Amino acid sequence: MSVHLFGVRHHGPGCARSLLQALRELQPDCVLVEGPPEADGLVAFAGRPELAPPVALLLYAAAAPQRAVFYPFATYSPEWQAMRYANEHGVPLRFCDLPQSHRLAEEQQDAPDEVRDDPLRWLAQAAGYGDTETWWDHLVEQRRDSLDLFAAVAEMMTAVREVARVPEPLREQRREAWMRNAIRAAEKEGFARIAVVCGAWHVPALAAQASAKGDATLLKGLPKEKVLATWIPWSYGRLSFASGYGAGVASPGWYHHVWEHGDEAGLFWLTDVAALLRRHDLDASSAQVIEALRLAEGLAALRHRPRTGLDELLEAVRVVFCQDNAVTLRLIERELLVKDRLGDVPADVPTVPLVQDVQALQKRLRLPVRADTTDLDLDLRQGAHLEKSVLLHRLAMIGVQWGRRQQAQGKTGTFHELWRLAWEPEFSIQLIEASVWGATLEQAATARAIERGARAESLPELTALMEEILLADLQGAVEAVMARIQESGAATADAGFLLEAIGPLVDAIRYGTVRGTDTRALAGVAGGLMTRACIALPFGARALADDAAGILLRQLVAGDAAIRRFQDDALLAAWFDTLEKLARSDQVHSLIAGRATRILSEQQHWSLDEAARQLSLRSSRAMQPLVTAQWLEGFLGGGGTLLAQSDALWDLVNAWLMAQPEQGFIELLPLLRRTFGSFTAPERRQLAERSLAGKRGQRLAATRPADLDLERARRVLPVLRSILGNATTAAAAQGE
Repeated sequence: MSVHLFGVRHHGPGCARSLLQALRELQPDCVLVEGPPEADGLVAFAGRPELAPPVALLLYAAAAPQRAVFYPFATYSPEWQAMRYANEHGVPLRFCDLPQSHRLAEEQQDAPDEVRDDPLRWLAQAAGYGDTETWWDHLVEQRRDSLDLFAAVAEMMTAVREVARVPEPLREQRREAWMRNAIRAAEKEGFARIAVVCGAWHVPALAAQASAKGDATLLKGLPKEKVLATWIPWSYGRLSFASGYGAGVASPGWYHHVWEHGDEAGLFWLTDVAALLRRHDLDASSAQVIEALRLAEGLAALRHRPRTGLDELLEAVRVVFCQDNAVTLRLIERELLVKDRLGDVPADVPTVPLVQDVQALQKRLRLPVRADTTDLDLDLRQGAHLEKSVLLHRLAMIGVQWGRRQQAQGKTGTFHELWRLAWEPEFSIQLIEASVWGATLEQAATARAIERGARAESLPELTALMEEILLADLQGAVEAVMARIQESGAATADAGFLLEAIGPLVDAIRYGTVRGTDTRALAGVAGGLMTRACIALPFGARALADDAAGILLRQLVAGDAAIRRFQDDALLAAWFDTLEKLARSDQVHSLIAGRATRILSEQQHWSLDEAARQLSLRSSRAMQPLVTAQWLEGFLGGGGTLLAQSDALWDLVNAWLMAQPEQGFIELLPLLRRTFGSFTAPERRQLAERSLAGKRGQRLAATRPADLDLERARRVLPVLRSILGNATTAAAAQGE
């Protein structure tokens, strides 16, 4: 009876290659692998081709799925190769680490995290390396299979632990005690050759002659809770250090080449670099591949390295392919060092019904999960596209943001949706968490929508939720949320909240029309909110502070656009009547009155002459300059086209500006700059040109005094530039 300890790095291709050779030589009767015993029943899936790495074991607390832990595996992970070997040769394999049923329970009791320094850095520095990663890569991972590797690793780790005398955290002591107990249990079962695959750091502790009684004392009284396990897809990007995974590696994509191609990994990797650059229309030739390989080999020789490593290859790529272009180098690092590859999991892996339902929908709609970003352009007039949209909206309802809506360039209306998809491993946990709402995606999303409606505190929040419900086609939630909207709408007297709530309802009606949903009841609610807004707004816009007026202005603009989209003549007439009250009232905040005048003019409900009359009243000497400036901000905030097209408006604004005293103008300048700065560049150019054209330019030339000091006049140009933009300077210079 013998126990063979194989100390490995958890994602090391060299370790995996040597381990596979060692197992073939040893032909063990039993294999013990550092991992969660709760997943023993899932080991058999590793022998099936449908389970394609990178994948991960997901273990989560049954009562609280958000408390979860991942055990990722790549093709080149030694533990994965051990599982494959055991399945191929019919050898029993068990996980021997401290069960997560104890570890998650400990975390629930707020056990403090203990951080340990890396003692291996001393060996790396002594060998002339700047970091442990590069040292271990050259020493272990790039070597061919070697049966001497594990004896050397055990000797090295024993020496490090003896010299460093790093105190082991209590949790690590318990893990090692559990592993020793697992070895004892295998020996009692009569296995003649036991192979133990564990992290290299643990080898000396497992080889030590610790007493069973002492280990039992360490493990006594551990808390415990129910834990469930399943397989989920993983990605190379989440194996990297950047993902925060504790056993991550710097370059998962590079290690994939090392595993696949061994000593020729550098050549194949450089060939992939050339292919990547060509796909992005960048120059890359076979001669450059040869030159880069020779340069990398030369660098390795100068550094007395046993073989070419990633550092040398990256330096060669920077010089030969990138010409020190950092952007190109980042592209290579992102695509070929991380190589965001996503694994695959069989459909019959045990998991919760909600996950199975989502997987079935993804398969039926031909939406495979991928780690990289993909764009999806949907035309909702096509049945299959509409189903994909519903799936993505339902996932968003339960908190799984697989797809994010994008602005569809060049496409208008409600028939098109543009999505950007990127699958994250955490979505598996979120689906398990959401399973408390239902066994299918429709049930879970419906229950979640109803719960959100019950907890919503404001009318805009409820109407925005209703829009999400119709986009996700959750008819079971419509009635409950509709009742909450009616209840909240009846109790809401705030005009701004009413205006803010209208937009999502109108959009929901439009989306419902596209999706074939009956929205007549929703239209009735929207019409009621519009009527209430028309009644409340003239009173709600009075005696407002400037900050509150700014908020109401945003709500007014959104509500106006929504009411016009609703296309109801009676409601639109009532809305214009309300805007007239706002525009004519001297008790309404000037910002709101100015925007009301602007809307009435733009919609041709008022003529420009009427708008000019209102401006004349607001810019009279009886008005405070700040009040006039606020009215102008509201009126001109929508763009400078009206000002450019109307002589009357232009003359009134110009006369008011020219009448301001120097100190008063300086005080108003920030507000005026904000108003005129909102104009587009073509509008500013048009205003600058207009200031020197037509009758005004002729009058100015005719009445210019002979003794006009042009040098002093030029000093005004910086002020004009700050108000109207750079076009003013050129136009003024031409007109002098």
